[in-house]
Amino acid sequence: MSPAKPGTPAFIRAADPEKAGFFPYLDDRLGAPQYAFPLYSDEKEDDDDLHMPMWDDDVKFKPRFRDHFTRENIVSTFGLVFMVSGLLLVFVVLPVVSYTGTSLFSYPYDTTLDNMIVFGKPEPWATVNNKKYPLMSNLRTGLIDPDTPSSASTRKGVNGDIYKLVFSDEFNDNNRTFYPGDDPFWFGFEGWYGATGDMEWYDPDAIYTGGGTLQIQLDKFHNHDLDYRSGMINSWNKLCFKGGIFEVSVSLPGPAGVHGWWPGIWTMGNLGRPGYLATTDGLWPYTYNSCDVGITPNQSSTDGINYLPGQRLAACTCKDEDHPTPGTGRGAPEIDIAEVSADWGGKGHSVATQSFQVAPFDPWWYPNYEFMETPDYSLSFVNTYTGGPYQQAVSTTTMLNNEWYDGKAYQKFAYEYVPGDDKNSFIAWTIGEQEMMKFDARAIGPNGNIGQRYISEEPMSIIMNLGFSTSWVSVDWGKLVFPTVMRVDHVRWYQKEGEETVTCDPPGFETTEYIANHPEPYNNPNLTRWWETPYKWPKNTLMNGCSA
Repeated sequence: MSPAKPGTPAFIRAADPEKAGFFPYLDDRLGAPQYAFPLYSDEKEDDDDLHMPMWDDDVKFKPRFRDHFTRENIVSTFGLVFMVSGLLLVFVVLPVVSYTGTSLFSYPYDTTLDNMIVFGKPEPWATVNNKKYPLMSNLRTGLIDPDTPSSASTRKGVNGDIYKLVFSDEFNDNNRTFYPGDDPFWFGFEGWYGATGDMEWYDPDAIYTGGGTLQIQLDKFHNHDLDYRSGMINSWNKLCFKGGIFEVSVSLPGPAGVHGWWPGIWTMGNLGRPGYLATTDGLWPYTYNSCDVGITPNQSSTDGINYLPGQRLAACTCKDEDHPTPGTGRGAPEIDIAEVSADWGGKGHSVATQSFQVAPFDPWWYPNYEFMETPDYSLSFVNTYTGGPYQQAVSTTTMLNNEWYDGKAYQKFAYEYVPGDDKNSFIAWTIGEQEMMKFDARAIGPNGNIGQRYISEEPMSIIMNLGFSTSWVSVDWGKLVFPTVMRVDHVRWYQKEGEETVTCDPPGFETTEYIANHPEPYNNPNLTRWWETPYKWPKNTLMNGCSA
C-alpha cells in the first residue's frame, strides 16, 4: 500500500491497517479510532430514540401505545394545560370581563335591592356627584347603606330634636379599596402631610375593609424617604354636608394611654382640600363675613397672635375679582369629632379633644366662656389649649376608656351643629349618648376689633386619618407597637326633616365650579402657597381701595 500523501489527516492515516491495528472502516457498534470519536476501542456508544443505527432498530424499539401514558408524560401534559389556561385567563378572559363590566361576584348585601323599602326612594336633595360607573354593576349608589339597621334611621339631638339618617356607610363589604376612582364616596390621599410635619407617608394602600370595619393601618417601613406609612381617607368634593349630626363608631389604635399616635376624625370646608396647602392658604380656618382687620394679614397685629396671610375670599372683594360667591366671606373652617392622645399626668389614661378651629382670633384665642357648657366636669372639661398663631381652637378634653382600642370595643363619637351666627347656632360634642360640651355662636361673637365668627356655613367634607407627629405630642417611642390599626365600624350623618343638605354646592356656598376653575392648586400637593399658583390673590375694598 502506497504511503499517504503529505497533508493527509492523521485520523485517515491511523485507519490504515498497515499503520495501526484498527478495523479499516467505522461502525457505531464497534470501536472507532481515537482521533475520530472521543471513545476508546472497547466502548460502545449508547443508543437513544433519535439514534438507531441498525436496520431493524426502529422495529425492535418502536414505542407502544401505553408508553405514551407514563407518569412523566401525564404530569407534563397537565402542567402544560394549567399554564395555557392561566395565560388565557390573564390575557384574554380578564381583559374581556374588565372591559364589558361582567360581574364575577354575587350581590354583597344581605337585603336585595327590590326589598330595600325602609328608607324609601332617594330624595331630590340626595345628590353626591354626577359621575357614572358603568363598569361596576354592583356598586352601591344610594346614600344610605343597605346594611344600616332600621333602628339607626333616626337620632335625637342634644336639645331633643329628631334627626333622620341621610347618609351611612357600614363598611361590611370586605376588600374595598380606596384609590381615586374606586369608590363613589371615599378616596385615599397619597402624599406627605406637611401641614403638621407628619412622620408617615399617606398611601391609599393602607386603607381597606375587613371584618366588617374600615381599617387604617400604620406600618413601619421605609418609603418615599420616610420611615412610616399610613392612610388618610376623605370625601372631599364628592360627599359634603351642611348642618346635622356626624356620628362615627370607632375602635382606636393601640396601645392605649401612650403618647404617639394621632388618630383624627374631622371635617373641613370643601374649599380646602386636605393635604393641598395652596388651597387652604388664606381659607383655613376662616369662618368670617365681616370686612375689618380680621381679614388682613396677621390681623394687623404685631404681637404674634396671628401668622395667617389674611382671608383670601373676603366678603368685600373688589368687583370682578376671583371669588366663588361675591359678597359672602368664604373659608375652610374645621370641626374635629375627635383627636386622640394620652393624659399628661403619666397615669396611662387616654384622652380625646373635640374642637372647632376658627379664624380670625379672639385676643389671645380666648372665646366667651359664658356661652359654653360642659355638663359633666368629671369626664370632660374645656381644653386649656385655646390656639396658636395659625388657629383658634374652641375645644374640650374628655377622658376615654382604655378598652376602646385595638378592636376590643367600639365607641360612638359625634358632633351636632347648626350653622349661623346667633344663639340658635351651636356645636355640641357627644361620646356614646352623653354630651361632652356645647357652645353657641355668641361664644365667638364680636370681640374688640374682630367681628362675629360663624358656626360653619360651608359644606363640610369628611376626613379620617391615622398619623403621628411631634407637633402633636412628644412621642413615647419605647411603648409604641407597629403595626397599629384604627378600625371604623360605621359612619352616619343625620339631618332634620326638610333641612337635608347633602351636596358640595349648597345655595350661596357653592364650591365645585370654583374648584374646577382652579385645577393647579387642587391637584398639585407640591404647591403650598396661593402665590405659587397661576392665580392672583383677590383684592378687597378694605386693603386695596376699590369698589365692591
